Amino acid sequence: MISTAVILAVLSGIAVMAYANGAANNASTTSNFMYDYGGYHNGTQVPFGRHGRGCGHEGGESITVSQEYKDNVINIAKNDSDVQNLLANGYNIAGVKPIISTTVQADGTVTMKATTAIVMLSQNTTGRAFVTVNVEEAKVTRIVILTRTVIEKP
Repeated sequence: MISTAVILAVLSGIAVMAYANGAANNASTTSNFMYDYGGYHNGTQVPFGRHGRGCGHEGGESITVSQEYKDNVINIAKNDSDVQNLLANGYNIAGVKPIISTTVQADGTVTMKATTAIVMLSQNTTGRAFVTVNVEEAKVTRIVILTRTVIEKP
């Protein structure tokens, strides 16, 4: 059982890294770009598929995230002045992805907790932003903005 928990923890870390690398390497992709746990936000369908690259949940497994958790994370993000500027400049909330940390105690007890989350923002087809939220401290700790410029030449 301990071996299984350790393997799960390692695979979770790999999945998070693959997700981050996939997001950075696929900035020009508009579909299947971000993993969305909600599908909808404020009545608007999120334009990203549930089978994003490197998510680690493509084998039929799923994680259910409560609306209360998503609302809490979004409210924390919206209280940040930099996020407010992004929203004022045409970015929209595309989804919330909890980062689940797994801890194995000395006695083999395994605990999982989502103390951090990523709020994904999109701006048409040209911009994406990833807002890292520390849920326990109720603050934004990092914002990564990806933009794409396309110059058409005849």
